[in-house]
Amino acid sequence: MRLGVNIDHIATLREARRINEPEPLEAIAYLRNAGANQITIHLREDRRHIDDVDVAKIIECSPLPVNVESSIQPDIIEYLCSLRPHSITLVPEKREEITTEGGLNLKVKTDQIAKIIQIIKQADILPSLFIDPHSEMLQLAKQIQCPKVEFHTGRYANLFLMLHSNLALTKHSIREFELSRQELHTLLTQEIKNLAQMAREAKDIGLFVAAGHGLNKENLKPIISIAEIQELNIGHSIISRAVFVGLQRATEEIIEQFKYPKFY
Repeated sequence: MRLGVNIDHIATLREARRINEPEPLEAIAYLRNAGANQITIHLREDRRHIDDVDVAKIIECSPLPVNVESSIQPDIIEYLCSLRPHSITLVPEKREEITTEGGLNLKVKTDQIAKIIQIIKQADILPSLFIDPHSEMLQLAKQIQCPKVEFHTGRYANLFLMLHSNLALTKHSIREFELSRQELHTLLTQEIKNLAQMAREAKDIGLFVAAGHGLNKENLKPIISIAEIQELNIGHSIISRAVFVGLQRATEEIIEQFKYPKFY
């Protein structure tokens, strides 16, 4: 299992004060020492956290492969291809969202996405698609010749939180999942089974499978027990935990979960 650590929220802290610290670039040494395999960043259209200078510096200086999440905006794709990160993951993006709310709908702008995949490949960069774990999305990813997909695990993470934490008692309760414990348990079990089934289907058609969004130390076990998922990208929970134990230790705590993948 490979671990990519998303360091966007280090830049979020910096932008909260609009000064020059914390510096996202400093995180890379701690993550490498902890055993992370990849640095993930998201260059959003509104540059709300990571900006163009960050991306250029991180790609140039990181000894770890850099995965850049991006919308399908042509100017951003052109800029990223000129920098040649290890990989570019195409994601949906809405200005008003707090975080990425779902996977990229490959049924919309299919031809445009297919052309972008080829542009990324021509720049000798690995393309990836951030999609919901649905069979139709997998078939479209294969059709447009993208070798890698990353499953959006937000639904799974939200169900887990509503069942296993006090989220339902807070102002951030997820209304869609304000259900009985038995109903939540049933939906969560179904979601785990779906992730496992879609991961097997993706591997069967030759796709590399990653997963990410909302994953943390508490909810990892069911995900890492799915053998076909070969990479996780985790950001918010690691950066949040780092406030208390430091970035290196927060990352190590995630990697320690990989040693005992069996889920009961």
